[in-house]
Amino acid sequence: MTRRLLLLLTVTCAVGVGTIYFPQAITPLIASGLDTSESSAALAVTFTQIGYSIGIFLIVPLGDRIPNRRLLTTLLGLTGLELLAAGCAPSLPVLLAASVAVGTTTVAAQVVSPMAAGLVPVDRRGAVMGTLLSGATGGMLLARTFSGTLGEYLGWRAPYLAAGLLTLVLAAVLTRALPDVTAVAPAVRPPYGALLVEPLRLLRDEPELRRSGFYQAMVFGGFCAVWTCLPLLLTGPEYGFGAQTVGLIALVGAATMVCTPFAGRVVDRRGADPVNLAGLLGALASAAVLAAGGGGGGGAAGLAVLVGGTLLLDVSMQSGMIANKTRVYELRADARSRLNTAYMTFGYLGGSVGSWLGLRAHALAGWAGVCTLLALLCTLALTRHFFEARRRRAVPPTVRDHLPERPGDGGPKRLEQHDAPRGEQRGGRKREPAP
Repeated sequence: MTRRLLLLLTVTCAVGVGTIYFPQAITPLIASGLDTSESSAALAVTFTQIGYSIGIFLIVPLGDRIPNRRLLTTLLGLTGLELLAAGCAPSLPVLLAASVAVGTTTVAAQVVSPMAAGLVPVDRRGAVMGTLLSGATGGMLLARTFSGTLGEYLGWRAPYLAAGLLTLVLAAVLTRALPDVTAVAPAVRPPYGALLVEPLRLLRDEPELRRSGFYQAMVFGGFCAVWTCLPLLLTGPEYGFGAQTVGLIALVGAATMVCTPFAGRVVDRRGADPVNLAGLLGALASAAVLAAGGGGGGGAAGLAVLVGGTLLLDVSMQSGMIANKTRVYELRADARSRLNTAYMTFGYLGGSVGSWLGLRAHALAGWAGVCTLLALLCTLALTRHFFEARRRRAVPPTVRDHLPERPGDGGPKRLEQHDAPRGEQRGGRKREPAP
């Protein structure tokens, strides 16, 4: 893979992920432009995330069946047209319908990762995956700044229209830039029904997948609740800022692009569970910091506390995601894309529910209610984590001695063929003693 192609795929990840998040910074502008309440306008964020969950479950598995270049450019083309339709929406119901459609097709980042893994040798795969993740993180952060600034000067429709045009241009470029090898259909083309059922089977059969998905759903649900309601706080009477300020605060989260590689190295050295624990505790602590920032009556001091809280939450969530994905990808080397489908569906359903619950909490108890929701979700994940740690401590030492720790999760792994006792061959027959 050339550097030019890697850069192009990184931009694709940034655009795909950014499309999900940029409406968060312009919720008050949508409310004003469509003459509706801010809580109703914020449903555009929730509906986009619902659509994204649908797309991960229904479309991403097609990467095992449809040539990746055709799939990727088709998805980007549809997303561009749907963004233009959203930007021209005459009413909130039309915008919400377009938001679901946008979310469903803007799953480019989830298609790019397995495709890129097949274009590079094994010794470069980790570096390429890290670059793509940085692009996705940058897209998530810059999208809020882009939409907040553009919306402040040109209205809420401008970010949608600009994003739609950018996505269409990117689709045209990828049609010509992607190498021919990506247009070759996979040798095995499983039926579509089997592709959809397999992630559910994996969720049923792999407890570590369920555990990782639960952690992600809880923390990402709290993360989405905070970022869905933060514009309501900053543009409300307590702070009185414009949409541009919301976007600028999001830029502080760029520190995650530096912290996440460090978290990945810690996972490699110490396993996923210690990083999960640190991430969950950090997210729980961020709830207290964010509550302090929203309860200080505004001003520069309160804003600084809010910035610190959002940064802590962003770093904690992203670090936990690296730990979760490391654990999940080690379960089945032959089914990583389907494992990713199951895991990401779990996570984004949590995000969608978290956005909705955040709006309800804000309506009932204001910003304090949103922070309480974040703390509750993190506490549920921590409770699950401590139960798992207690269960593992209860395993008899003799069993732990024969079940070496899995590098990714810090816990016991199932015996593989190469772990069989010395007196047995892979086929299960006893080896004859040496004469």
